[in-house]
Amino acid sequence: MAERAKALLVDDRKDNLLALEAILQGLPVTPVAVESGEAALKQLLVDDFAVILLDAQMPNMDGFETASHIKRRERTRHVPILFLTAADRDAQLALRGYAVGAVDYLTKPFDPWVLRAKVSIFVELWTKTQQLKAQADATRERDSQWQRLTETVDEAARVLRAGGEEAATEALALLEKARWGS
Repeated sequence: MAERAKALLVDDRKDNLLALEAILQGLPVTPVAVESGEAALKQLLVDDFAVILLDAQMPNMDGFETASHIKRRERTRHVPILFLTAADRDAQLALRGYAVGAVDYLTKPFDPWVLRAKVSIFVELWTKTQQLKAQADATRERDSQWQRLTETVDEAARVLRAGGEEAATEALALLEKARWGS
């Protein structure tokens, strides 16, 4: 069974995290809530996420610094970040968010249906990416099996060309081995 997409929710306020979890309810995504930038970075070491909902203003490490760390890591640099903030609609803050790699910047109060739609898109993209990776792995495995089979048939043909009844028996043994995948 395919792995379920996860959304990392990062906010220093528990009530905001509960509200985000409620907004995402019913979507094909598992929310993982943490209360700091440091906790988010630790969580990103152990889990893969389809999207990150990140509060811009938090004590200690704010969302901008957290996003900067996320985008510097090879494993997480491609995870989309949506900034959420209660700050007034200061264009400079939004630009700062985009500068550290955010794909969007929403100010509170925001329309929960808009947030659900945005998260749904990133979950769908993540799911399709996982499917493509699985298909690529399966193709590589088939190619590898085909290569092994081709080498075995080539070896059997070489043995047959060498001639003799003994060669035919050896070639048949090689082909039988290839047939049963041993």
